[in-house]
Amino acid sequence: MPASAASALLAVLYLASPPPELPLERIFDDPPLTGRPPQQVTLAPDGSRVLYLRPSDADLEVLDLWGAALPGDGRATKLVSAADLLGGGTQKLSEAERMALERRRIAERGITEFAFCGKGGDTLLFPFSGDLYLGRLTPPGSPPGVTVTRLTRSEDAPEMAPRCNADGTAVAFVRDGDLYLLEFGTGDAKRQPPRERRLTRDASETRTFGLAEFIAEEEMDRHEGFWFSPDGRQMLVFEVDESPVGVKTRPQIYADHTEMYAQRYPAAGEANARVTPWLFDTRSGRRTPVRAPAADGYLPRGGYFADGTPWIQWQSRDQRRLELLAIGRDGQTRRVLDETDERWIELHSDLFDLGPKGERLVWTSERSGRRQIEIVERATGARRVLEHGPEPIVAVAGVSEDARTIFATTWRDRGRKSAVIAVPVDGGPVRDLTPPGETVGVAEVSLDRTGRHFVRRASRFGQPWVTSVHDAATGRAVLTLEPPDTTELARYRGDAAPQWLDVRADDGTVLNAFVLPPQGLAPGMKAPVIVHIYGGPGGQNAIDAWSREFLHFLRYTRRGYGVFVVDNRGTAGRGRTFSRAFHHAFGDVDVRDLFAGVAHLKTLPWVDPKAIGIYGWSYGGTLAGRALLDPATPFACGIAIAPVTDWRLYDTHYTERFLGVPGSGQTPAAPYVQADLVRRADALARPFLLMHGTADDNVLFENSLRLIDALQGKGKLFDLQVYPGKAHGISGRVARLHLYRSIEAFFDRHLRRSAP
Repeated sequence: MPASAASALLAVLYLASPPPELPLERIFDDPPLTGRPPQQVTLAPDGSRVLYLRPSDADLEVLDLWGAALPGDGRATKLVSAADLLGGGTQKLSEAERMALERRRIAERGITEFAFCGKGGDTLLFPFSGDLYLGRLTPPGSPPGVTVTRLTRSEDAPEMAPRCNADGTAVAFVRDGDLYLLEFGTGDAKRQPPRERRLTRDASETRTFGLAEFIAEEEMDRHEGFWFSPDGRQMLVFEVDESPVGVKTRPQIYADHTEMYAQRYPAAGEANARVTPWLFDTRSGRRTPVRAPAADGYLPRGGYFADGTPWIQWQSRDQRRLELLAIGRDGQTRRVLDETDERWIELHSDLFDLGPKGERLVWTSERSGRRQIEIVERATGARRVLEHGPEPIVAVAGVSEDARTIFATTWRDRGRKSAVIAVPVDGGPVRDLTPPGETVGVAEVSLDRTGRHFVRRASRFGQPWVTSVHDAATGRAVLTLEPPDTTELARYRGDAAPQWLDVRADDGTVLNAFVLPPQGLAPGMKAPVIVHIYGGPGGQNAIDAWSREFLHFLRYTRRGYGVFVVDNRGTAGRGRTFSRAFHHAFGDVDVRDLFAGVAHLKTLPWVDPKAIGIYGWSYGGTLAGRALLDPATPFACGIAIAPVTDWRLYDTHYTERFLGVPGSGQTPAAPYVQADLVRRADALARPFLLMHGTADDNVLFENSLRLIDALQGKGKLFDLQVYPGKAHGISGRVARLHLYRSIEAFFDRHLRRSAP
């Protein structure tokens, strides 16, 4: 039979018997279709082992601690389970702990964080149910195991933000806002009960020592508020005074009761918390104030150089200047380097010592228009760029032990892919560390302190993430952690594959996009399309990587829908000019690019141009709502999940970076007006579903309440789903299942001419 005839026959057979529909319940059921992927994978400081968190076999929403020796036999072992620690009891989580987990986007319970303690790989520290635990691991080569010791017993006053010093002889933590030190000693003294010392006694309802303030955790990716010096004799500590911050009363509405929380939330244009850095002597407790810049601004990072010199980063309130400041013994600061940008500086964590004394530093900068690696002379501030390729660096992972090689990830294929690379410090060819013969869409990497191993997460579109440990010198994989069994997933996937598209914005910029056609669509038939959008700063959806939405995409395409995704200007991966398009342009450039994407979509022969719907979450919910509340909207219906409806309600650091400080009085600045959904309520002319959790401390529920009030005031009909007691992520299997059932039912009602 000729090849063309065989292909035609296969097409007919496929149309007659497409792959089975993926049940919605199966997406959230156990065992997961994507396995139990490892989380928070961490290499031991000495490179002897790797530890990670993994969902429990008994409960997907509970995490246990697992580990494996390196190179070892390739087998991982469960080391500590939450069930064993509880002994039949119930895990306790304070409101502060729940919100801290939410700000790190951790939805599970159980063992939710851990860290190695000391320079070896035999001791680890983890908080659990309000207390701290220390684990002693058996030596490599012996049967795997761990001895767990409970360090504290104060469940009602949980120890927050625990951290060990460099040699593992002490743990610092925050309790009731004050900083404590738990000392183990060395030698024989290490076997004695640890001694607890209280370092501060000044905490109050609005004052804390050693905790990251809300804005740092939510927007700056800083979850620490103190750092040990390399020798453990000193600590850099941030004192946070929230008294200037406005109070937002947040009703946490449950099905059977309501709890009121007074949250200090710095909305755009309002006062931030005052953050004061101190140097603490860990022996005497003596404090030295650090002379940080007096101008209004932020402290997004802190730490110590390799020689024991403390440092902080300071960012101006308008976010157009960032300074790296070294701190002297007297608390005076000296500028090491500064970055300026006429629009804003993007924060990052790409700061590493180059060599044992840190005389040179590894840094990244967008000064050239794309993020590049630089070598900085600490004494003079002189900077040298390391050329690595035409696209931006994603992030630096670390430096080899001999300080000759920098490991990083870089964007490829116009930001749709990324790769792990090794960049020589003193020049020479850049090595691509993708294993031979492997095709990778997107890869992420982290390095151990010795520079001997790195952890790599890699995936492709529709293929779940695979996490592996590699030899840094060769790139060879020495261990693959929990590789997912995709046999069942493959049965549902059928021939679902993205068709990559180039969409042109109105200024000629090429936007990344893809479409998934309906599975089994007969020739000549038209189909409705669901547009999934995020579109916000730092986000990307149109990339060659696994997305948890993919399982829903599969289900949509099997149920007769097409799926369309586009990354507008302002999203990540494309360099400074592309990202800075968001300057004063929320609700403008993103909407225009989205509409350009839909115009391109309508040119596809199978698309029903009158049956295109949209949904998004967080910024995606804002953009979906803004697009629907537009007189020129191309959408037949839309869904907004946890949207910002009035940017004057959102926090300072995020909002002011893009829109500036809002105007005084009752008339906000123009950028706020164009992005305001509440002011556009009268424009609603299509079916609209609004969804929000009542306990959301990120995008406050007040955002949806204001839009609800405005829509009702204009006599507009709309649908509403409220999730009692749920935060921004609306987490939990039951809630998520209901949310996606509601999404599907809404699209079936408004996009399908005859729902099945």
